[in-house]
Amino acid sequence: MKFFIDTGNLAQIKEANELGILDGVTTNPSLMAKEGIKGQEAVFNHYKTICELVDGDISAEVVSTDFDGIIEEGKKLAAIHPNIVVKVPMIKEGVRAIKWFTDNGIRTNCTLIFSAGQAILAAKAGASYVSPFIGRIDDSSWDGIELIAQIANIYSIQGFKTEILAASIRNALHIVKCAEAGADVCTCPLDSILGLLKHPLTDIGLAKFLEDAKKFA
Repeated sequence: MKFFIDTGNLAQIKEANELGILDGVTTNPSLMAKEGIKGQEAVFNHYKTICELVDGDISAEVVSTDFDGIIEEGKKLAAIHPNIVVKVPMIKEGVRAIKWFTDNGIRTNCTLIFSAGQAILAAKAGASYVSPFIGRIDDSSWDGIELIAQIANIYSIQGFKTEILAASIRNALHIVKCAEAGADVCTCPLDSILGLLKHPLTDIGLAKFLEDAKKFA
C-alpha cells in the first residue's frame, strides 16, 4: 500500500518524506486555504514546489464544476509537472471530464466518493484513483472501511485498474484497517502516519535495553 500525505504544509511534507516511506501528496482547496495560499498563481506555484519536494503523484484539485471549466483548469494543472494528477469531484460533469482527461493522457483522482456506485462510474470513466472519504462516512454512522472492502472486491471482479485511495483518514488504526480492506493508497495527516510508530511495549522495551546497555559502559 502506498502512503500519501494529505496536506498543503511544506514542513509536514518534508518531515514525512524524510521518513523514506512517502509515495505522494494529496491536497484540496481547504488545505490550501489553511496554509494561507490564495489566488491561482500562488496555488500553482505551491503545487510546483510540492512536486520538487516529493517524487510521486501529487493530486491537485479543480474548483470548477462545469465540464468546460474542469477541462480548462485541469489542463493547466497537468502542465505544472508530470507528477500532477488532476483531482475531479464525483459529479456528472466531473465524470464526463474524467473520460476526456483519460482519452487525452491526463491522469485523474475522482474525489468525494461515498458509495460503490460512484466508484464504479469513476473507474468506467478511466480515473487513475478514486478517493472514498472513510472518516466522513464513519461520521454519518456508516462504515468507511466496509466501503473500501466493497470497492476493492468489485474492482477485482471486474478487472478495473483504478487504484483505491483511502482518504479522510483520522488515525493510525484507519491506516491498518484500510490495508486489510485492500486499499491501494492511504492519504493521511502526518499525525496519523507518525501514530503507526507508537506502541507502549516498544517504549518499555527500548528503555530496558538502554538501561541494560549502561551496565557495559
